[in-house]
Parts: sequence; structure tokens; C-alpha cells
Amino acid sequence: MKRRKFVQASLLAGTATGFLPSVNPSESGQQSGPSEFYELRIYTLKNGKQQKLVENYFQNALIPALNRLGSKTIGVFTEYLAQGFTKLVAVIPFQSLDDYFKLPDTLARDSAYQQAAADYLNAPATEPAYERIESSLLKSFAYMPKLEAPEKKPRIFELRRYESHNETAGKKKIEMFNEGGEIAIFKRVGLTPVFFGETLIGPQRPNLTYMLTFDNMEEHDLNWKAFGSDPEWKKISAIPEYTNARIVSNIVRTFLIPTAFSQI
Repeated sequence: MKRRKFVQASLLAGTATGFLPSVNPSESGQQSGPSEFYELRIYTLKNGKQQKLVENYFQNALIPALNRLGSKTIGVFTEYLAQGFTKLVAVIPFQSLDDYFKLPDTLARDSAYQQAAADYLNAPATEPAYERIESSLLKSFAYMPKLEAPEKKPRIFELRRYESHNETAGKKKIEMFNEGGEIAIFKRVGLTPVFFGETLIGPQRPNLTYMLTFDNMEEHDLNWKAFGSDPEWKKISAIPEYTNARIVSNIVRTFLIPTAFSQI
């Protein structure tokens, strides 16, 4: 078996264990369909020159190349009220693992991409395009298998990562979002999700990551308050196996604003 196929099979097998019997999403008013995958990239930058170079790379080289390959909703964000110099966060959806694994070879053969990306790809060691890239591969949740890009207008985004102390607890938190009904409550109270993903490869595993969007921080605060006081949420969160103390060990949140060329 080729290495790529072995890795794909292993990843898919790993995401299939630990779940309760599957519930048809359509029965609960949720989306249905095959899962998609997301690469979450976080660029560490040290100055405005690096930021401009990486932003130009996405706008003029990578996003057009990905769009030609059928990926139409690429998100690129900077930090909202950053402490120190901003990081650049990108969300890249893929329809399959094969699309993800083939991307480097596909880009290497794309002459238009290579030309547009030359400044980024050929930046010298003395003046690198960025300091480092932190990259994670995510698999979408069963009850929200497709990314939902919001209406294009001024808005903020909240990226949240829930870490668990072991794989069993991580799977239980994903179950809480899916079969437990937490995604449905989010949508009802105005916590508008963009995507939910289980981290298959990346730092701080096991964890899940999701993104929400709001018009502004006032709406953010009001809608999270509505969620916290929602009777159905209180009922679900009181179930012993779903309490945070048992299944969530750490929560990391980052507020983001989209770049002018972001497709999310």
C-alpha cells in the first residue's frame, strides 16, 4: 500500500472509533452529506513586510490556484486587537483527504501559481516571508459537514479550540455537539457557526476547533449570554458525561477580522 493511501486510511479509521451509534442528521434538522476537511494555518509574522508578503501570496497566488481546483471559500484573517504583531490565520477547505495530500504536487505543476508566488516561495533566509507556520488538518463534524460562509460585510470571527485530556473525552465532546444537540442550540441562539472540525493532525491534540461569526462584539456578548441561559443548553450541560470537567481540559479562543480578499 502506498504511503499516502496508508495515511488516509489510518486517519479515516481513527475518526470512526469512539462514537455512539450514528443518528441521521436530517432527523434533527441538521445538514447531511460527506465530511470535508480543513487545513488551518497560522502564520507567525514579525513585521509589516512579512504580513504584506504573505497576504500578497494568498491574494494573488494561493487563493486563485485553489479556486481553479474547486475550493471556493478560502478564509484569511488577522487578529482582532492583536497583542504585539498580528498573526495571519487561514482556513482552506478540501472535499477529500486526497485533494489535501495532492495539493503540493499540483501547485508545483501550476505555472501561473509558481509565477505569482515567486516572491513568497523564493524569499531568502535573511529576509524570510514568515517566521513559522503552524498547520492543522481537521475533519468536519457529522452534523455540520460543510463550511458555511457568511454574508460578506464587516464582521468579526471567533476561533475556539477545545482541548481534552484524552481521546475518549475528545470524542465525547464531539458527540455533545452532534447527537447531543449543541450545534442546533448554537444556531438557534445566534452563535452562527462557520465550521466545526476535529483535529486529526496538529498541535495540542486531542482537540476540536470551530469558528463563529458576529456583526460586532456587542452581538458576541449578547448571543453567548443567550446560549448560557438557554434551558435546553442547561439541560444538556447538566448530563454528567457532558460536563466540562470530564471532557474539556482547556479552551483557547482567538478573535479575528477578515482580510479584504478573504472569501469567508
